[in-house]
Amino acid sequence: MKRALCMTIDIEANRRTEKWSRREKLGRLLWEVAHPLFAWSPRLAWGWRRGLLRAFGAKIGSEAHIYPSVRIAIPWNVHIGAFSAVGDNAHLYSLGRITIGANATISQGAHLCAGTHDFRDPQMPLLKLPITIGAGAWVAADAFVGPNVKVGDRSVVGARGVVVRDVPQDVVVAGNPARIVGHRNE
Repeated sequence: MKRALCMTIDIEANRRTEKWSRREKLGRLLWEVAHPLFAWSPRLAWGWRRGLLRAFGAKIGSEAHIYPSVRIAIPWNVHIGAFSAVGDNAHLYSLGRITIGANATISQGAHLCAGTHDFRDPQMPLLKLPITIGAGAWVAADAFVGPNVKVGDRSVVGARGVVVRDVPQDVVVAGNPARIVGHRNE
């Protein structure tokens, strides 16, 4: 016989919990103030956006192309390798570290979500869990990659795929939840 989940969620306790240091709060405020300089920059101003992100502590490789409509929650938690691209309207919800390897592509509308809450705990504490996208990987349009997930080198996450578990290297995954549907040719 299954045991019923009987728990009272304490939202008030969650809201009282300090999730960010003063320095982090100040950094987030400054990023919000500076964000228009990123978002309103011309599409081809790749170097400008790389420089602005670096000024906020992001580690951005040479020739990375980050489009002006990309939303980045916390730049200092973002590492993007050389020659990678993050497309229009992608969302890097970088509460935890997001690492994107060299030559990787994050397509338009993709959502990398490096934060969640522990729903098993009545206080629903915030979890800042990392995401790693391997070198040469491709996260296709509108795909979702959840917290604490690693997408292997050269793997492909199909359009609108939902990845909640690690993806090995050199595979193609698709669906919700994403499952292996093929292998990438070398």
